Amino acid sequence: MTLELRLLGWTVVLGIVQLLLAAMATTAQNGLAWSAGARDEKRPPEGIAARLHRAQSNLMETFPFFAAVILAAHLAGREGAMTAWGAQIYFWGRVVYLPLYAAGVPWLRSIVWAVSMLGLVLVLLAVLLP
Repeated sequence: MTLELRLLGWTVVLGIVQLLLAAMATTAQNGLAWSAGARDEKRPPEGIAARLHRAQSNLMETFPFFAAVILAAHLAGREGAMTAWGAQIYFWGRVVYLPLYAAGVPWLRSIVWAVSMLGLVLVLLAVLLP
């Protein structure tokens, strides 16, 4: 299996971890009875729980693009140094982004997000350019 496909798989793992962290933080905030119940009473997450939910949502906004370009590169036989670097930059950027967002770190979090997007663009360029 190629590095790019492995990183796609690890990004799925990261997404699951983020989903679980957000759910656990919300349960810690609202209690197990509320989480296990029908949740008819709206209790939006606050603080770290809200930040974990937003970080997870942010990953879900970019992940379909990442998955699409990784699969396109693989199917087109366009994998190489540029896709390997791009996939690594995207993945590790997303890993670093999570604790920065959870901690509420401004600016640096946005810079890391931009770096992860650069990784995605590198893979896209490898697919599109001759």
